Amino acid sequence: MQRIALLVLVAAVLAGCGSSPAKISVPVTPKRTFAGGALTPPRPAPPIRLHDAAGKTVTLAAQRGRYVLVTFLYTHCPDVCPLIAQNLNAALTSLGADANRVSVLAVSVDPKGDTPSAVRSYTRRMHLMRQFHYLIGTRAELRRTWAAWNVLSVRRSPDLVDHVAYTALVDPKGKERVLYGGQVHAKDVLHDLHVLLRKSGAAT
Repeated sequence: MQRIALLVLVAAVLAGCGSSPAKISVPVTPKRTFAGGALTPPRPAPPIRLHDAAGKTVTLAAQRGRYVLVTFLYTHCPDVCPLIAQNLNAALTSLGADANRVSVLAVSVDPKGDTPSAVRSYTRRMHLMRQFHYLIGTRAELRRTWAAWNVLSVRRSPDLVDHVAYTALVDPKGKERVLYGGQVHAKDVLHDLHVLLRKSGAAT
């Protein structure tokens, strides 16, 4: 119920591809420690269990001990999704050696269009780092994940999918710490990761 209240606008705002990016309203701490919206208190992240383009099962639980950026994309998106992917990938690239302590889990919102072939092509075209995992699954598997994360996905035309676009930063204990809206910027993600890495004593 807490998460539903936090993302109450999910029911009303569909994002992105071919329309205006979604904005997520979150409670923030009085002191702006983070560039994104800090969750107070941090909340346990819902589970994710899907597979990548190679058929390898990927779970959020297996990422414990790492910072994880969870986002929702589709490969045929003409505008918002590529910017989100570029910014998250740029943040990984800018982390240097600390990138080994961070993963991106990009969950598909298009079970029809995000085939293994389409994802492999997207990964090459976007030059995504190895820490960037694009996750796909059956329609039922993806719907369970969307429901857990309060994400709506509606096909508007054969090539366009309206969906809620946000990114969550999950800490090594599996708790959501920061949320970003559809216009997530690499510099903001990088800033927040450095804050958390410094706190954990892991920053180089």
